[in-house]
Amino acid sequence: MYTRGRLAGAIMSITLLGGLGAAALPEAATASEPARNYLVFYTDGGGAAAQRAAEAAGGTIQGRDDKLGYLVVRTSDPEKIGADPSVAGVTLDRPIGKTADAPVPAGAPVPAGTRSAEHARRAPGGDPLSDRQWDMKMIGATPTGSYAKARGSHKVLVGVIDTGIDGKHPDIAPNFNRELSRNFVIDEPTDENGKKLDGPCEYKGCKDPADVDDDGHGTHVASTIGSPINGLGISGVAPDVSLVNLRAGTDSGFFFLKPTMDALEYAADVGVDVVNMSFYVDPWTFNCANNPSDTPKERLEQRGILEGMRRAVKYARAHGVTLVSAIGNEALDLGKVKTDTSSPDFPKGAEKKRSVDNTCLSVPAELDGVISVSAVGPSGRKAPYSDYGVEQTDVAAPGGDMFDGGTGIKGASREILAAAPENVLRAKGLIDAAGKPKTSSVIRDCHDGKCAYYQYMEGTSMAAPHVTGVAALIIGRFGKPGKGGLQMDPAEVERLLYATATSKGCPAPRTYRYGTGETQACEGPTAKNGFFGHGLVDAARAATVAP
Repeated sequence: MYTRGRLAGAIMSITLLGGLGAAALPEAATASEPARNYLVFYTDGGGAAAQRAAEAAGGTIQGRDDKLGYLVVRTSDPEKIGADPSVAGVTLDRPIGKTADAPVPAGAPVPAGTRSAEHARRAPGGDPLSDRQWDMKMIGATPTGSYAKARGSHKVLVGVIDTGIDGKHPDIAPNFNRELSRNFVIDEPTDENGKKLDGPCEYKGCKDPADVDDDGHGTHVASTIGSPINGLGISGVAPDVSLVNLRAGTDSGFFFLKPTMDALEYAADVGVDVVNMSFYVDPWTFNCANNPSDTPKERLEQRGILEGMRRAVKYARAHGVTLVSAIGNEALDLGKVKTDTSSPDFPKGAEKKRSVDNTCLSVPAELDGVISVSAVGPSGRKAPYSDYGVEQTDVAAPGGDMFDGGTGIKGASREILAAAPENVLRAKGLIDAAGKPKTSSVIRDCHDGKCAYYQYMEGTSMAAPHVTGVAALIIGRFGKPGKGGLQMDPAEVERLLYATATSKGCPAPRTYRYGTGETQACEGPTAKNGFFGHGLVDAARAATVAP
């Protein structure tokens, strides 16, 4: 899962963008839209000037955030505000991000049959379903590997910015930090065109509690990071850490820019040590600061997204938050993309075809200070869906590959198994009325009268949490007492993460042909290449490396 995205390796310094010049842009359309809330990002020291510009354009100030440098302005003329030189970008405050399943190639088999783990062999030295976790074996997260040396610590706070975490799931609850968990979104029953988005609200005010996940994506991610070793189900990479839900996605999986920034800012302020970001910010697949094929308003919006996320990432990293993100599932060499046909993808039907270049960025994936993760299958080959790029890929991790025939592992078992909320499985018809799985992609494990559900998924969303877990192990070993429990310089975490990764060179020949006939070219040396970055993340080495 995850959708697209391209991580780390873009611009470290925050260069504030000037306002839109009339001579440089196509003629703007006459403003006739109703007043709506916009995030107005101002240049360094430009807060007062931006406020004057907003008020001169007839806007009203609804709020402000001086940590990240923006105003919340209600206006019907965002372009007039954006023309002021004190304004770096203007973005509509609406759902602009999405998590989604990895694309399934044509002809993919549909998992069928029923498999329950209620009488499954209990894996010696591990949890009941550990024998199904090829991913943990690949990175050395086993009873004889990292678990014997380092399991993390409850003082290590791991934030999951996603669709939520099922904090009541039996294989997450022991490590779930309810006190610090927050939900930064309000569900939207319909989109701006009246089409179903999140559906009817389950809670007052359309705001779910901070221990609810109505999508399942965030729960799966959290489980891979930190499910405990407790005699039930599976074990995470760092089974002793504290999991903090930083929900920024609605029930339908869409993200708003402001809640995403709010989640990063909150993580920094409360002392979260590492954050997993298996999502991308939309509606633009690639955000271009000055694309001639976009309207002035569209350019303003993309500038706002770029500016807002750069500032949020910089703020979080400066406060000790290590940032990990999935690279994306579009099978793209992110350094060579020339066409974008999927933007803007919200609301549905707004997409258009446009030319892009390497100055157009996917966020948070391509922002500097973010660790970008590509996905591999059971044989260790790069998964065909995983994005890549010699400048963009930082490290690789198991993400699953149903079509990887390089091992004896079959079908859905080639994907990643992790916790799933029962309510989501029921809503999707994946378990019957009695609670028995209706597909081999879902496993139920029962022990001592307690049952829990798990689901196989694949994608760079599944790869990133393996890296987040290893980062948590490093922080647990070398972090110093600080806000929230422990603190460690993200640059040092990153250095040790790369130093302990297992180097993995490009395939020979470098242009790899998958079974579908698709080809992808790997560039760069063994030490840092487009398929695997610095190598395959290694929990066992991270658990034993010297400072």
